[in-house]
Amino acid sequence: MKRKDFYFIVGFILFLAPFFIFELVLDAYKYLNQQHGMIMSFAKFAVLATTGEAIGLRIKSGNYNQPGFGILARAMVWGFLGLTIQLAFIIFSTGAPKFLEYMGIEQASILLQSSGLSAGKLLVAFTISVTLNLIYGPIMMTLHKITDAHIEMNDGRFSSLLKPIKMGKILTGINWHVQWNFVFKKTIPFFWIPAHTITFLLSPEYRVLFAAVLGIMLGVFLAVAAVSGKQK
Repeated sequence: MKRKDFYFIVGFILFLAPFFIFELVLDAYKYLNQQHGMIMSFAKFAVLATTGEAIGLRIKSGNYNQPGFGILARAMVWGFLGLTIQLAFIIFSTGAPKFLEYMGIEQASILLQSSGLSAGKLLVAFTISVTLNLIYGPIMMTLHKITDAHIEMNDGRFSSLLKPIKMGKILTGINWHVQWNFVFKKTIPFFWIPAHTITFLLSPEYRVLFAAVLGIMLGVFLAVAAVSGKQK
């Protein structure tokens, strides 16, 4: 482990520690999350998912940041994606239980809100995760790939967020072999569906926070995908 890795780990631990040590901080988080859910979703993904991108860059290049990476621009994009993720959580956590009730599983919506763990609650959480990841997940991952490419094309400048995205050029430049065979076919069924099943077993105030922490893993996966794409 290099010194910069030690500093990164210590800094990340110090950032999270107050939420576990000081009850006042945790209570403030819960209050803000209940009263300003969308704003908090923006903040959580801007910080935590961007941290995942920095880790991904460390895997690819040996650095947590570098010229042209555009860490501030990426943080803003992740904040926006966090808003869409919160929206998707609300839609699928409401709609999937209704679908189960339509299919004859009574009180699926109530099962999701029940305390403890049961087979019924696990089924509901799994159904939400499957529908979320198969319908919304690929769109979000592809959009993230497009915005990353756009930021890189503009040398990581924050002003890239104000420039039109060259969708045609970027879409044709994506390595769809890696995007399909690794990002979609492997990470979705083997990581994201199980991980988000756990997410929806948590109480609502912790779901988006846990999803944002999982965003760190997305940065790692995307780094591995980028490395794999260069090897093709």
